[in-house]
Amino acid sequence: QVQLVESGGGLVQPGGSLRLSCAASGNIFSIIAIGWYRQAPGKQRELVARITNGGSTDYADSVKARFTISRDNAKNTVFLQMNSLNPEDTAVYFCFLAGTARPLYTPSNYWGQGTQVTVSS
Repeated sequence: QVQLVESGGGLVQPGGSLRLSCAASGNIFSIIAIGWYRQAPGKQRELVARITNGGSTDYADSVKARFTISRDNAKNTVFLQMNSLNPEDTAVYFCFLAGTARPLYTPSNYWGQGTQVTVSS
């Protein structure tokens, strides 16, 4: 089993910053990519940012230059630094991990429970 535990969400004013963290644990064998999706009320879940095992990063166009994803490989932890937040960033943010785990070693996607980010004055 793989567990993803998110932290760092909350309420912030427009223009403010938040830092999300996601710690992965369990029978992880390999990580293909790890990162964040978000889902706003009434909208589909969308990719925010991800970082591959090789260190490549991808960002949604709406967050480029404002959000930065980083990773602590030794601790299997991924961070999302979010700056210049605006109300359109309000959503539940979900950590995900694409990889393999013991004992099946089948490539799978794993998800955290989600953390609420609300941007409002």
